[in-house]
Amino acid sequence: MKLSRRINGATAFALAAIVAAALSLMSAAAPAEAGQTSLRAADPSVLRVGGTYVSVQSAGGGIAVRTAPSTDALAAAPARQIWSDTRDLGEVWAPEIVRDGGRYYVYFAAGRGAAHRMYVISSASPDSGYTAETRLALPDDKWAIDGTLFTFNGQRWFVWSGWAGDTNVEQNLYIARMSSPTTPTGARYVISQPRESWERVVGNPFINEGPEAIKDPNGQLHIVYSANGSWSDQYCMADLRLRAGGDPTYVWDWYKSNGCLFGSDRATMMAGWDPTLYVNGPGHHTFVLLDGDINTSPPAGPRFPSMFHAVPKGTPYSWANRYWYTGTFAWWGNTTYSRANVPGANTNTGWSLKFFE
Repeated sequence: MKLSRRINGATAFALAAIVAAALSLMSAAAPAEAGQTSLRAADPSVLRVGGTYVSVQSAGGGIAVRTAPSTDALAAAPARQIWSDTRDLGEVWAPEIVRDGGRYYVYFAAGRGAAHRMYVISSASPDSGYTAETRLALPDDKWAIDGTLFTFNGQRWFVWSGWAGDTNVEQNLYIARMSSPTTPTGARYVISQPRESWERVVGNPFINEGPEAIKDPNGQLHIVYSANGSWSDQYCMADLRLRAGGDPTYVWDWYKSNGCLFGSDRATMMAGWDPTLYVNGPGHHTFVLLDGDINTSPPAGPRFPSMFHAVPKGTPYSWANRYWYTGTFAWWGNTTYSRANVPGANTNTGWSLKFFE
């Protein structure tokens, strides 16, 4: 018995030493910033095709694609130019890659000042052979950026950030039906305006932008978007949840989170959601979905990959200091969103999201 205890004690001591050494190595190898890539850029858009991850970004006066075996490897992958602004359209912002019917479509905003409009190029291959740009004929033909395509309940939809009129007062989120990946049809409908106090911390203009669609485990549609000015560390991400059986074109069928779900300022966070530890002003994210299809949205339970841009804490906040970050998200159930002074029910309970650095 004494010998057994001595052996067990020695074994335990040895195991403890091994564990301590392993933890020390893990700590030494840990990155200074959680999820920070080496890519100094904004507005990531990433999808997965089989085991390959495909990203697009504004670069070199046009748009570049990277392909890699993981989100972590994208920053080191070579950037291949797929489109150049040969017609001098102006600033090229926030390209978004989607896949529809086996073909790749990249939507982007281009223009100067009030002339920004949405354009699209397409190809059978993710990193070559793209068509010339076509301007999307969005209804009302107003300033428009950050557009993306998705299919929900068998209908293609396009959602974007834009102005109600011709002046830069606020950026709203709009939605319109699409009869094909390149053809809007019918009217545009506002689904969100930056009217809550927590999304009006930074203005001139007030901002709702960077919309990304996803479908929750109950089959309900969500549009996760960025609020507050991207030039400020108050930039953050919030959620719109369409009520079960709701009409995507009817603004009162959308329920908004009661604060930021991913941000660096505790004062603007939704109750129960904590601010970031390593970054300031996280926003303009991408859900890394299989084929970029919301019908492959993940189930409840484990975490799934996402990417976003942010500025490392301790670094002056500026557009030039934004990096792409890898992160994760998970569904968070039984969450009530509420609103005042609206027709019908003013609360809605369902799935929300947690984002992790």
